[in-house]
Amino acid sequence: MTKLPKFNCNLLHPKYWCIWLGIILLYLIVVLLPYHAIHYCGIKLGRTVQWFISRRIKIIRQNLQLCFPNLTKTELEHLVKKNCESIGMGIFETGMAWFWSDTRIKRWFTIKGLKYIIQAKKENKGVLLIGMHFLTLELGARIFGILHPGIGVYRPNNNLLIDWLQTWGRLRSNKSMLHRSDIKGIVKALKNGEIIWYAPDHDYGYKNSIFVPLFAVPHAATTIGTYKIAKITKPAIIPFMPYRLPNASGYELLILPDEKTIPLNQDIETVITYINKKIIEKLILTAPDQYMWLHRRFKTRPHGDPPLY
Repeated sequence: MTKLPKFNCNLLHPKYWCIWLGIILLYLIVVLLPYHAIHYCGIKLGRTVQWFISRRIKIIRQNLQLCFPNLTKTELEHLVKKNCESIGMGIFETGMAWFWSDTRIKRWFTIKGLKYIIQAKKENKGVLLIGMHFLTLELGARIFGILHPGIGVYRPNNNLLIDWLQTWGRLRSNKSMLHRSDIKGIVKALKNGEIIWYAPDHDYGYKNSIFVPLFAVPHAATTIGTYKIAKITKPAIIPFMPYRLPNASGYELLILPDEKTIPLNQDIETVITYINKKIIEKLILTAPDQYMWLHRRFKTRPHGDPPLY
């Protein structure tokens, strides 16, 4: 379990100076500028960045075509454009999550559905908080932690400085972090009544995954971790998502009711298909332009199937 990290002087090595420059610039922008100015800069940054990440733009477009094959070319390109704007905003929203005060965070958030967390805690249940990889992820984790500190499940960043900073930022309002492969730690925390933030929406490879439908893709490699954890601990399974409201008016943290209808008494494939269709797809469709489409979600294919990228 990861606690608040101590600063290591090795992070001041010259190889990190460019990253430090970016961090300082991000800090100055999000701390000194009003939100409307940050929003304007984020949208402009996203529109500019798209010309320098052509490979990622192809991945975004391919993911959207795979998931939503009925989109017209105009609709597809509009969604690609809006997603790029969200990428720019996501950079600043990460800085907001790490550097803003609790007071400023609360000022720009409305909360919907907090009663479902309160009810689960009254029943002395652990809470498996099902989140998605939205570009507002860091900001959502921060506001939720302010309301009800929990434990995040994550993969350490390969860059030591970024890993230190994101861990420090996430632990500003949460208790600790667990590696995504630490199933024993997750189970123990849930049995102790903790809130665990868990994201089952990415492609984590063949290990501990099965192929089930996701949107129009019939065989999407999907982790079975949700099934294992829920089967053992029987927690409240509560989906949530933070999303950006239109016209620079702030954010909403949407918390949905406990998913008591997940058919955990059935086979793994049925359960994971239910989670994909009834939770993951439902949340993504709430704000599809704010989802992390730039990852190769369908990179793992059934043996013998051609690659999709």
